[in-house]
Amino acid sequence: MRALRISWRCVTQKRVRWQRRGVNEVPLEDAYNQYADDLVRYATVLVPPSAAADVVADTFADLLRRPDGAWSRARNVKGFLFGAVSNQARMYHRQHARRRQREQHLVAARPSDSGGVVVDSRDELVEAFKELSVQQRAVTYLTYWHDLSVAEVAETLGVGDGTVRRQLARARSRLRGVLS
Repeated sequence: MRALRISWRCVTQKRVRWQRRGVNEVPLEDAYNQYADDLVRYATVLVPPSAAADVVADTFADLLRRPDGAWSRARNVKGFLFGAVSNQARMYHRQHARRRQREQHLVAARPSDSGGVVVDSRDELVEAFKELSVQQRAVTYLTYWHDLSVAEVAETLGVGDGTVRRQLARARSRLRGVLS
């Protein structure tokens, strides 16, 4: 109980220090209610209109996951949120460019002299994926189609980083064997 009081006292003292510095602490829910419409309109300029609301929602979800709460200490909350949406839009374009590149590579892959993977159709890829275990499929899908890092895949699946690396290596090896 004493630890709870100490931590609450620290939070209160930090709030007072922020207020002295002219920093407004705004709850995330209030910031969302106040700026969401403006942020969605802004996002429609940066990404396709169908993805704008998702970009804004992803921005706020990322802010909720941040333990430091840096957004609430920003001197200009609206400016901080617009910057965060810009960063999320960049990530959106990066992910979609990677996905398009992977899909084009799969469709356009032809036999090569170097002994690389040969994929003439999507059906072959689907059949090759059926050869993988469920965990190998999950790890491969999250890594290559959702651009998640090993740590993010491990967190999503509730397994260790080493397990993800091992399953990914096994999946790659098996796919090489099936597709060559």
